[in-house]
Order: sequence, then C-alpha cells, then structure tokens
Amino acid sequence: MMVTGLAAVLLALAFLLTLVSIIQPLAKRLEISEAVLLALTGIGLGLVASLIVRSSATDLLDGAAEALIYFPVNSEAFLLIFLPILVFQGAMAIDVRRLAHETATVLLLAVVAVIVSTATIGFALYPFAKQSLVVCLLLGSIVATTDPSAVAGIFREIGAASRLTRLVEGEALLNDAAAISIFSILLAAVTSHHQIHPTEALMDFMTAFIGAIVVGVCLARLTLLLIAGLGGSAASEVTLTLALPYAVYILCDEMLGFSGVVATAAAGLTVSAYGPSTFRPQVWRFLNEMWEQLVFWAGSLVFLLAAMLVPRLLIGMTKWDFVLILIASVAGLIARSAVIFGMLPLLAITKLSPPVPNPFKATMAWGGIRGAITLALALAVTENQSVSSPVAHFVGIIATGFVLITLLINGTTLRALVLFFKLDQLSPIDQAIRQQIVGIGLGEVAERTRELSEELGFSEQTRAGVISRLERRAEKERAANNFESALSDRNRVNIALITIANQERSLLLDLFRIQGLSRRVMETLLRTAESMADGARLEGRYGYVRALKRRLQPSLRFRIAQELHSRLHIDEPLTNCMMERFEMLIIAHLVSLSLQRFVRQRMEPTLGPRITEIVAEVLGRQRKLLDDALETLRLHYSGYSEALESRILRQIALRLEDEEYDALEADSLISEELHRELHREIERQRARLDAPLRFNLKSGIEQRLRAFPAFNGVPDSVLQKLSSKVSMHFVSPGEVLFKRGQRVRVVYAQVAGLAEVNLAEQEILFGSGDLIGAASVIRNDVMPGTVRSLQFSHLLAIPRPVFEKLIRDYPIVQRLIIQRSKKRADGLLMPVTVRTLDGDAISTASAAEMRHLVSPP
Repeated sequence: MMVTGLAAVLLALAFLLTLVSIIQPLAKRLEISEAVLLALTGIGLGLVASLIVRSSATDLLDGAAEALIYFPVNSEAFLLIFLPILVFQGAMAIDVRRLAHETATVLLLAVVAVIVSTATIGFALYPFAKQSLVVCLLLGSIVATTDPSAVAGIFREIGAASRLTRLVEGEALLNDAAAISIFSILLAAVTSHHQIHPTEALMDFMTAFIGAIVVGVCLARLTLLLIAGLGGSAASEVTLTLALPYAVYILCDEMLGFSGVVATAAAGLTVSAYGPSTFRPQVWRFLNEMWEQLVFWAGSLVFLLAAMLVPRLLIGMTKWDFVLILIASVAGLIARSAVIFGMLPLLAITKLSPPVPNPFKATMAWGGIRGAITLALALAVTENQSVSSPVAHFVGIIATGFVLITLLINGTTLRALVLFFKLDQLSPIDQAIRQQIVGIGLGEVAERTRELSEELGFSEQTRAGVISRLERRAEKERAANNFESALSDRNRVNIALITIANQERSLLLDLFRIQGLSRRVMETLLRTAESMADGARLEGRYGYVRALKRRLQPSLRFRIAQELHSRLHIDEPLTNCMMERFEMLIIAHLVSLSLQRFVRQRMEPTLGPRITEIVAEVLGRQRKLLDDALETLRLHYSGYSEALESRILRQIALRLEDEEYDALEADSLISEELHRELHREIERQRARLDAPLRFNLKSGIEQRLRAFPAFNGVPDSVLQKLSSKVSMHFVSPGEVLFKRGQRVRVVYAQVAGLAEVNLAEQEILFGSGDLIGAASVIRNDVMPGTVRSLQFSHLLAIPRPVFEKLIRDYPIVQRLIIQRSKKRADGLLMPVTVRTLDGDAISTASAAEMRHLVSPP
C-alpha cells in the first residue's frame, strides 16, 4: 500500500533526518566537509528519486520518490523557515565584544566583497552569456553570497585559529543580507523591465540595512525586558527567543521593507551581548544547546533539500553553459581575492582593524564556498512567473553549477590548505603555556592518582605502572618547557590579567545563579569584566586598569539621576541608582576577594612568583578603589549596607542549602517527594527575601551638616531647613568639581572623600568637613584653580543663593570659613577622609598615595 499526502511528507522528513544523523559521524570518519557530504547525498537522492518516478519497474517506491522530489518546500519556504534560525543562532553564538574589534574587516567581507563579486561576475559573463547586463548582475548577486557554515565547520573540526573562525562567522551574519538586498533590487528590475538608478538603489540599500539594525536591536531589547519580568519561567524565556527571529524577520522583510536578515542578525547579537546577564546561567546554557540542535537540523535539512533540487535545475545544460560556469567561478574567485588581498591591508594601515596574516587571507579567499542560500535564490528566479524562460534557464544552471564547483573543489581542498598553512597549530604563546600547564598538571594528577589508587585498593604493580607513565610524561613536558624564554614578562602579565578577567566573569555567572540579585547590576558587572579582558588583550595592564576605573565611575544613568535630584528635586531615579551601586560594589568586593585567592593558589604555580606579584599589585589597586567607594557609602548608609549584605548572604546560604538537597536526592538518600517539599520551602524563603529594601536617600543629612565645623554657630532649626534645600552629589576619582576661573554656582560640603586644588604656589587638599568653593563665594571671586576629586567622594551641594543668605544671617559661618582657610593655607589643617555622624575624624592616606592609586600603571 502506497503512503501519500501528509503522511508521505512526514515519512520523507523522517528519512531525511535519519540520513542527517548518519552523515555527521560519517563525514568525520572520511575527513571531508559535512556540507559537501550533505550536498552529494542530496544530489544523489534527487537523481535516484527522478529515476524511480520515470521507471515503471518500481511502482511501490513511487510515492516515496515523489514525496522527495516534490517536497513542499519552495524558495520562499527556504528563506522564511530556515534562514531566520540559521542567522539568529549564528549571531547569538558570536562573542560580540571580540567581534567588535573586527567590525571593519567583517563589513568589508560581508558587504564590499558581495558588491565587488556581483559586479565582477556580472561584467565577466555579459560578453558571453547573450543576456542583458542586469540579468548577468542578477546572477552575480545570487552567487556572491558565500556559505561560511561549511567553512566554519571545517575550521572548528581541525582546530583552526579562533580569529579565522570568528572572521568567517562574522562574515556569515551580513553577506546573505547584502546579497539578498542586491538580488531584490535587480530582480525587480528584471521583472518590471525598468532601468536601475544607482543613487536610488544605494539609498534603498542603506535604508534597508540601517532600519533593520534599529528594529532588530529594539525588538531584542524589548524581548529581554519581557524575559526579565517573567519571574524565572525557563520554558517561557526559551520560547520567546524562538519567536523573536521569526517576528523580526517577517516584520522587516514583509511589512517594513527592511532587510530581514540584518534585523535577525542584529537581534541575535543583542541577545548574545545581554543574554548572560538576563538569563540565569543554567537557562542560558540550555538555551544555547537548544539553538545548536535547531541549527543542526535546519542547516542539514536546508543543504539536503537544496541539493535535491540540483538535478531539476541542471535540466537542459549544454557545453556552453559549462564554459559560462567556469567564467563565473574564476571571476568570483578573482573578485574575492582582490578584496581580501587588496583592501584588508588598507584597513590595517588606517588602524581600522587589526592586520590579517597572509595565510588567513588565502584561506578566506579559497573558502568562499556557495551553498543552500544561493540555490534558494536561484530557485526563486526559476519559480517567478514574471521571469522569461531563457533568463530562468540561464540563472538556474549557472548558479547551480557555480555551487557544485565551489563545494566539490574548494570544499574538498580547504582542509588541506588549512593544514598546509599550519593554521591548526597553537601559537607560540599558547604552545609555551601548554608545556607549562601540562608539566605542572601531570605532576598533580600523578599525586592524586596515587592517593586515589591507595584508597580504592589497587595493586602495587598496577599503581606503579600508571603513575610512572604519568611521571614520565610530566618530566618530558618539563624538559621541553621554554615558558621562561618564550614569553616576556609583559606577555605573561597580559595573559594573567586576561585570565583574571575571565575568571571574574565565571565567578559573576556563578553568583548570578542566586535568585534575587539585580539583573541590571549583573549586566553591568559582566559587561565590564569582558571590557577588562579586552583591555588587557589590546593594551595590557593599562587597558585592564582603565576598564576597571570605568566600572567604578558613575554611569550616564547615574549622572542623569543626580541632575534630576539636584535640579528638579526628583529623588526616585537617584534612589534606585544608589541601591544598584551599593549592590554592585558589594558583589564586586566579594569577587575581588575570590580573585586574590585564585591568583595565589592557581596562577602562581603556572606564571611564577614575579608575575604573580605584579598581578597582585594590580588587584590590590582594584581592592583599594572598591574599598574606598564602598566605605564612602557604608559610613553614611550603614543600616542599608548591613541589610543588603545580610540579604545577599542569606541568598547564598539558600542556594547552598538547595544544592545540598539536590545532592542528597541524586544519591537516593531522600525521596523525590521529600526533595520537592524541601525545594518548595526554600522557594518560600526566597520569596520573603524578594521584598525590596527601603533606601532613604536623605537619611541623616541634618546630622551631617551639624558635623561641619563651619556650622557650629548655626541653630538646629536653620540646619533643618538647610537640609531640605541641599542635594546629594557623588563623584569618582579624577572628576573635576570646579575649573580654574569658573564662577561658583554651588558650594560643595564634603561629607567624605578627598579633593585637591592646584594653585600656582601650592596644592591644597579638601577633606571631610570642608566647604569647597565657599571662600570664593565670600570673596565674590572665581575659582583660583581647578578642583579635582582624588577619591570617591560624598558631597552635599548647597546652591549659591542659599549659602549667601546663610552667611548674611549668620556671620559666624563666614568667620569660621576664613579661619579654616588660613589654617589650611598655613599647613596647620590636615584633611581627613571621613567624619562620622558623631563628628569623629578618620585620617586619610597621603595625597601622593591617592594620586598613585588613581593614576595609570
């Protein structure tokens, strides 16, 4: 009985998925590209199915063969069903910040190379193809889109340099979009028989790209905000990411007229950048695994289904068509090579992108393999009723032949080219680190194996054989170790700082598993940890410390909230920012303690004591800056600080308790029912901790004003009124409070911190209890020098009219300020960092020490 209809389609789909599952391990065993083997299998299936349908001797197989040949997937289905998945996952899997340094290179490969290839192939075919120039350019746009999935698969399989893989994957994000945009413009010209206006076409192209980026980023951010508000429902969060690429693609491509591919790529990159701080780590891992599986299915099926169309597209091929295919193939290779070898050096010269080595260039030029998207675009032309038969025949055959040549020639030889250039080998730095790590690691493994074998009762002979083998390997690695000579101290410091930044990111992700921590805070910490790794990678110690300082400086959102507080007396935004800053500093402080242990216990054996001391000094600076920033807040908001630290510790304890119950259940020591009950109790306790803490921004302002020596003669009732008119101001090290010659519009009452003014004859320090700018107001003069903060400082901003009224009503304030200024100028007044609410002074470090702390290394 013959299976027909939907059942036949589903059976054919099951058959194709079975083939896909067999092809992947078979390709590894045969050491050929998985994409090449999929394409060959698809072509073979198409041929066999066509023969079965035409033969009268195989009637029983006609239903299955027809289901394969007439599988209900046309060009529109290829682009709508498969392309959003492939593009979105490709973008989501990319390290956005690492790719950002290669932006110019990626744009060159993805956009400029597509335009040049379209023009070169079109003009090369025009004299020989007996078709109009627009048709030849249309074909050029179809075959200009490369399929780096096959290339990236080869690179990952043989362990090619990560930068090479990153460049190819980055190219994959946008080259489909560029090719499809050009294809749409040219196809419209062919079907409507009108001329192309270059200026109008360029504007359409740019509008499609820019509009798509805006839509993709905005919708992705909205989706992430929605996910953050779902309350930890993993299934719902993952489902939203599946809906996002289709919504973005169809909205832009079908409704707004923008590039759906660019919008999908922008959405994927946004999720990649902000996903780790939005999703819980376990959900993020599951999400990536799910998308990898979806892409495996989609990518494999699209290759098989597109390849099955090859026999149909090649019907009627002539010898002259083969000549045209060769012309197009050679022109495509020349165009791609010209862009890579001719334009990439210009990017390096102008410092728009890091230099690309020649072996990388040769591999990228030869790796311009075409695949399923090219076949789908060719199919779209052949299916279009407005395209004449000669044009459809020309496009279908030449494009299909082009794909076959790149797959069968470039695809099968690319592996050998990578091995020839030795791009699969570790860099000298990585090789030296490998010898160092393996030599140390094998020694520790041998010791642990000895202890475990004694505990488990292995025989002496078995134990000695295994351990001696490990010790010989360790000795061999130590003998070959050239770590000290291969790497300079500078290189080792950079490697150590990159490692520390990556370790910090891992610690933060581990902490993020604690429910109740702010997603915005974790987003900030994760983003700055990645910035520190990038800074160390590009600029060494200076880049690392600079990124660290940016983390501790008030954000733009914080500054806006501070302006709203001081100018419009809107306190809520600043209150929220202060709560987040408190949490950020406490978490960063906890992580810094773990990093210092990590350096001593894990890095010192690998990098040596000298490098460890340098790195420890950098971490010491980090710790000092964090302590200063945190103590400035703790001393004046001690109640909130203690409550916040207590809540974080209780959340950590609940997580540990939950993990303990999970371990007991895994070891079958408690029943599943009891485990569920214990887990529900923990969730109830977590829910009680989710209640937001109260933060009173203006808490204790009146008491702080009383602690200022200049206000000793002012009645309490006046200070109470004054406290309602001042605003809070927080500054970071190096921030300018007043510039030389500036008119004073606000007097800063320094609650905590240290500031410095540079005068021609001396440097004057302001500490807790000082009124910065008061003397200039009294003299009715401009600031004599630039005032700059040396520490994280907590200030009370008193508007000038309010301060002038105060000194008119209470002349004692003016006298006390003048006396204090004279003492400071005579060197009789030493600044202090903090005064407690009781008026006790806490001494500060020297100004020289503070300048050293905030200056570049």
